[in-house]
Amino acid sequence: MRIEIPRYSERLGALRIHDVQRVIEIDSGGLKSLGEDFHVIRFSSEEIKEIESRMAIVLPVKNEKPNILEGVLSGIPHDVLVIVVSNSSRAPIDRYQIEVDTMLHFYRFSRRSFIMIHQKDHAWGLALKEVGYTEILEGDTVRDGKGEGMVLGMILAKALGKDYVGFVDSDNYIPGAVYEYAKIYASTFLSSRTPYAMVRIRWPYKTKFVGKGFYFRRRGRVSGITNKYINLLLGRLTRFETDIVKTGNSGDHAMTMKLAEVMQFMGGFGIEPYELIYLIEEFSGFKPTKYEDVISKGVEVFQVEPRNPHVHEERGAEHIKEMILKSLSIIYHSSLCDEELKELILDELITRGILRPGEMPPKQRAIPPIGSINANKVLEILAGHAESFIATET
Repeated sequence: MRIEIPRYSERLGALRIHDVQRVIEIDSGGLKSLGEDFHVIRFSSEEIKEIESRMAIVLPVKNEKPNILEGVLSGIPHDVLVIVVSNSSRAPIDRYQIEVDTMLHFYRFSRRSFIMIHQKDHAWGLALKEVGYTEILEGDTVRDGKGEGMVLGMILAKALGKDYVGFVDSDNYIPGAVYEYAKIYASTFLSSRTPYAMVRIRWPYKTKFVGKGFYFRRRGRVSGITNKYINLLLGRLTRFETDIVKTGNSGDHAMTMKLAEVMQFMGGFGIEPYELIYLIEEFSGFKPTKYEDVISKGVEVFQVEPRNPHVHEERGAEHIKEMILKSLSIIYHSSLCDEELKELILDELITRGILRPGEMPPKQRAIPPIGSINANKVLEILAGHAESFIATET
């Protein structure tokens, strides 16, 4: 793969955020070649495959169409471990069983490694209580939410000794896009100068069919708003206006396991913008942190624009409003958000009819880092007690 070098970066303490890098070639050849051009980074398929063998990709699934799920699976490189965490309904139709059948049918032909489990399996409660990680529970079961499912997937990736963990939205209609994302993840980790790295996909187009042809929309309906206010926060902290963040709501992203272990997360659809806000709060130097090794080695956030357009299920207006509310609520309640910026956020939410005058954005529950969890113990309990747990050779 051949990718542009970062043309511009912004540094806040130990945190470095790189501007968008474009993919030049998805496949740049098989021979290792370093330093051939000052404007691009290039890695061979052999180098990328070595990273893929140490990577897991987590698919958080909820009532997905079987054909779309199988298409996503077909795009993930064979040597990458797939971890499916499903929160699909079990009644009146057992949609999780449909997903299991889809996975097993795909395995019959592909013989690829995967792990699959339902988010509401009672064994999660047993396992997480055993290791003292109960903040994600509601009673004896895991809370609903995309973020919760992603964290469960990270715990499994940690238990299996993976060095990298990525995420792909399960409603992606284009298997080639999924394949490209995985190659971008691996290439970016190869180029990083720190073990604490994250890469976030910036879709070139969100594609929809309009009339008699495709319409390639350059910006998402939520991401533009989220990016605007994260950049406003950064500008107020540094006193320099910026537009560096362009992936505020990127569901397709990846990070090193070392970074995942020190990250705090947010439940539901707020997890992606919260990752950036947490990194800014924790490692920009505006408040003390206990993670001395991270401060010493630094954190890099990469944003990469692939070649494939993004086509996914269109969500309704209420879903869009919910995502805007959760994204802006995270910024509003940040310890670094000043009163003037809070007023701007409130005005945005009121103008869009998401909040009424006098209402405040709800504060959402954070999920603590997974670094101290005995992930092997969690996997042992799940393998022995989970009704929905399925694993092929890993």
